[in-house]
Amino acid sequence: MECEFPRINSNEEEVKRFLETSKNIAVVGASPNPQKDSHRVTKYLIEHGYNVFPIYPKGEDFLGHKYYRSLKEIPEPVDMVVVFRKPEAVGPIADACIERGDVKVLWTQKGIVNNAAAEKAKEHGIDVVQNLCAMVEHRELLGK
Repeated sequence: MECEFPRINSNEEEVKRFLETSKNIAVVGASPNPQKDSHRVTKYLIEHGYNVFPIYPKGEDFLGHKYYRSLKEIPEPVDMVVVFRKPEAVGPIADACIERGDVKVLWTQKGIVNNAAAEKAKEHGIDVVQNLCAMVEHRELLGK
């Protein structure tokens, strides 16, 4: 069973650097439902200049961006993967990040912690942010 709080996480300075240097962001679980947090955060990232690749099994188009079914389908490099899935789903997502070979940051949203997946990602050179909202951190650290 996972701990309530992450054992592995980045500090504020690192989080800011990740947000400043990441250009291509895949959002796993980007819902087409405007009432969902994943929708609002994905929209926010698009509106703030990131090249976003929404991943959702049933969608076709997210505000003009093609939906992908998996990380494997994305034809461009991916700097960061933001996860809106249950903690047990993070392991296979971390594996997909490792397999891609280009992902620099694995970010799990508020309430999502999987320390085993985080440790595995770190062992493969991927930075990890857990249990933080990308939109909130962007607003607070970059003031945009």
